[in-house]
Amino acid sequence: MSGFTVAIVGRPNVGKSTFFNRLLEQRKAIVDDVSGVTRDRQYGVAEWAGKSFNLIDTGGFVPDSEDVFEQEIKKQVLIALEEANALIFMVDAATGITTLDEAMADVLRRTPKPVFLVVNKVDNSDRLLEAAEFYSMGFDEIYFLSSMSGSGTGELLDAVIALISDDQAQSEDDGIPKFAIIGQPNVGKSSLLNALVGQERTIVSDIAGTTRDTIHTRYNLFKKDFILIDTAGIRRKTKVHEDLEFYSVIRAIKAMDEADVCLLMLDASKGITAQDLNIFSLAVKKGKGIVVLVNKWDLVAKETNTAKEYEKELKDRLAPFTDLPILFISVSDKTRIFQSVEAALQVYENRQRKITTSELNEIMLKAVESYHPPVVRGHPLKIKYVTQLPTHVPSFAFFCNYPDDVKQPYKNYLENKLRENFNFKGVPLRLFFRKK
Repeated sequence: MSGFTVAIVGRPNVGKSTFFNRLLEQRKAIVDDVSGVTRDRQYGVAEWAGKSFNLIDTGGFVPDSEDVFEQEIKKQVLIALEEANALIFMVDAATGITTLDEAMADVLRRTPKPVFLVVNKVDNSDRLLEAAEFYSMGFDEIYFLSSMSGSGTGELLDAVIALISDDQAQSEDDGIPKFAIIGQPNVGKSSLLNALVGQERTIVSDIAGTTRDTIHTRYNLFKKDFILIDTAGIRRKTKVHEDLEFYSVIRAIKAMDEADVCLLMLDASKGITAQDLNIFSLAVKKGKGIVVLVNKWDLVAKETNTAKEYEKELKDRLAPFTDLPILFISVSDKTRIFQSVEAALQVYENRQRKITTSELNEIMLKAVESYHPPVVRGHPLKIKYVTQLPTHVPSFAFFCNYPDDVKQPYKNYLENKLRENFNFKGVPLRLFFRKK
């Protein structure tokens, strides 16, 4: 999974979100949306011609009003410039060049990073003629397209993925487990890091978003060796007012790309929010190991089986991927924080697990025998052979006579059987069906 990040910038109502949704929809066939994830999310993974990249729509973070707080937008652009590898600057052929476009262009022309000027709403030849005025903005890369119909997006995507080198697509692996602490602002991520490392590495305060850059801390105690990635590091006070949500989202995605296992921290009193589910589903898509930590458990009023009920409720929201460790911790009381490290190391080990083909076939073919795949168009589906693929994320290829006809419920059955027989707790599995 590459850590290549592309941000879409532009003034409101030029069609950024439509375009953004279209790029993510192209993955729809491959990755179904995890239930409970809101449609209006502002970040995701786009895939084109076998390469994938992080896509961030800044539109979702800008107050949508006509006098559009020009400085707000400028801030967005500056953050995007600082954080993303490339930018898609979107303008609208129907309205032509506006002063706001000019102001953004002015900022973007000064960056050494690749900027793609994308003229949207070019859906007929008249519009194409009118759109020629955008050449005057002085960008080398200019693309005419229509987000509604999708025409013209292919050329743009070809140009974007040309920037992703093959070594970026392969993450380097030096054999030391990397754990990222992710979650909403103020849930206790830095406090957890400090409690584990035993020193004030990051400055913790109650202003949401005081921690900024990702910090790597090598942890080598009690015969355990791993790297903790915290999306942390304080900036100058003046910057605390900028758009924090946007900033922390980009940082979390970057930290996720570098990590093997993500420790997703939730606030016990707030439960799991839509944003948490977004982060969770993104980690699943990226094939990362996941441990869920419910922090501030000391502040929750306890009944007899509160933790059990809470866990059940959490799993209902996280379904279908529920085979994962959930720990109830309190960073301030140091309750179960070292268990969270144990859990993460175990998940790391599970993610590295390789199963011999003979063992796989012995167990999985029995599972197929005891519950046959449904008959398709009068033909019985036959699974002949299973093998694990040599990938970072545990992936299994099932060879059968009609690979396209294996339906989701049967895939779920096979995945459950794999999980019952081999320990893949906390790790998303990928199942592929191929023609024998």
